[in-house]
Amino acid sequence: MHTYLIKNGYIINEGRKYYADLLIKDGRIEKIAPNIDTKFAVKEINAEGLYVLPGCIDDQVHFREPGLTHKANIQTESTAAVAGGVTSFMEMPNTNPPALTQELLEEKYMIGSQHALANYSFFMGTSNDNYDEVMKTNEKKQSICGIKIFMGSSTGNLLVDNPLTLEKIFSGCEVLIATHCEEEKMIKENLQALQQQKTLTAADHPIIRNDEVCFESSWKAIQYAQKFGSRLHILHISTAKELQLFTNLIPLKEKKITAEVCVHHLHFTADDYEQMGNLIKCNPAIKAPHNKAALWEALLDNRLDVIATDHAPHTLAEKGFMRDAQTGKLVCNNADYLHAHAGLPLVQHSLLLMLYYVQQGKISIEKVVEKMSHAVADCFQIKERGYLREGYFADVVLVNPQQGITVTKDNLLYKCGWSPLEGTTFPMQIDKTFVNGHLVYANGSIDASVKGMRLAFNR
Repeated sequence: MHTYLIKNGYIINEGRKYYADLLIKDGRIEKIAPNIDTKFAVKEINAEGLYVLPGCIDDQVHFREPGLTHKANIQTESTAAVAGGVTSFMEMPNTNPPALTQELLEEKYMIGSQHALANYSFFMGTSNDNYDEVMKTNEKKQSICGIKIFMGSSTGNLLVDNPLTLEKIFSGCEVLIATHCEEEKMIKENLQALQQQKTLTAADHPIIRNDEVCFESSWKAIQYAQKFGSRLHILHISTAKELQLFTNLIPLKEKKITAEVCVHHLHFTADDYEQMGNLIKCNPAIKAPHNKAALWEALLDNRLDVIATDHAPHTLAEKGFMRDAQTGKLVCNNADYLHAHAGLPLVQHSLLLMLYYVQQGKISIEKVVEKMSHAVADCFQIKERGYLREGYFADVVLVNPQQGITVTKDNLLYKCGWSPLEGTTFPMQIDKTFVNGHLVYANGSIDASVKGMRLAFNR
């Protein structure tokens, strides 16, 4: 393993910005100081003019392996992740088969160990009838990120809507419980009522999966968590109304109930359905503009704790789109809303998107690092990651703030081959990404010779 000395970088870490050198040795951060000289051989990197950040940790991705690998797989999507400055990910259980047994879960960890370029963890799945398997996760507190409950519609039999099952899980689970909160009964009622009135389009998605659908389910999850003292993390908050359920009066490390916001809910609004249609169909839905404004406010005042992607790739055909052979642009060739799959590929551009908002003056770069690295590590109690600290694993990202990049089909690394951000020009770009001290991404090139590590947790 090489020893690297990153010289003259502009370090962004723990609320501070300062110039310093950073020494990487044996996969860890050996030293951070104003001027480091070594008596041993190093590979020196001149980081003058570059930002030096801790690698991002994405707590919600869908990499589709096993069983759905025509859309994506752990190798392709983790490659996209590291190219985007994401050095660790936590992946969801709705694969095929879903991770509903400890054996199936460990099979995913085996795939990760063989193919993931970033560090990895996988959520245990829940259903109405796998309680005993879920409880075995209590014995793996230090090696599994948590369990996932789909309290709204999902793939296969992962929906948990039996109140007795929910009570048992919330009362018995000793690890973090992550929830997808949408009230299934309300969704079905809204869909049926609207279908009787009109032919549905993507613009109807936030009407069918409206604010009340999300609020009722999130409120229910919080009631369970408060009743049993559970550690609850509610994923992809998308409405202004839900924000009243969360607080910024408690330090993150003391919170029992935390919340995530995703980059697409901070970027798109329902006004974008007219142009993008099913390309931005996702669950929970992208909603009216006042929700986006409220999410930003709550992110900045710490009612929302972490930023993630909910990276969920589908093929263009599954979205009802195709790529024009002449122009290369995405063109709708089937506007059937009901059959279009829900989800967006985002992990390659989440950090760049947030850095765009830094450039726009919407958020500070220190806050971006807090919400995409520090807070995720604190929220999940991840061991020795999420910060630039001596002794921590060297998950480090170098960003060039002077050189932009435009998203095109040619520089996408997703297996699905498309992005809702195509044509977007970002004012900054990822220069280099280190994972455990290994230079896995540099100036557009990938070194896949060394794989990431299984995340460990301080529990």
